[in-house]
Amino acid sequence: MVEVVKYSATGRRKTSSARVVITPGTGKMIINGRGFEDYFPRETDRILILSPLKHTSLLNKFDVSVSTEGGGMTGQAGALKMALSRALVMFDLNTKPVLRKNMCLTRDSRMKERKKPGQKGARRKFQWVKR
Repeated sequence: MVEVVKYSATGRRKTSSARVVITPGTGKMIINGRGFEDYFPRETDRILILSPLKHTSLLNKFDVSVSTEGGGMTGQAGALKMALSRALVMFDLNTKPVLRKNMCLTRDSRMKERKKPGQKGARRKFQWVKR
């Protein structure tokens, strides 16, 4: 019996998280049970997600299965990029310097700033009235 090798990793951005499982294959990508182009209609998100595979020249070498939740489309795309990068490093440690140089393994820690008490928003104040 042939054992199929799987590599899995998790990535996060803002309030989004993505769990990726990569297996050697033909380059098919399924996200939450839907196709890649169907789930991410925006071209910029697709380019962002595929960047780790392009930088390591592994574009059509893996089948990718993704479970993602939280946040919006761009946040999920960023989380997916990071998870995919981490899984590729598990597959081959020689990809780590290339992915690190292209900022694929760096967690984007920017989050939404919290609303402050006595204000309308995070930075926005209530309108001041003289009379």
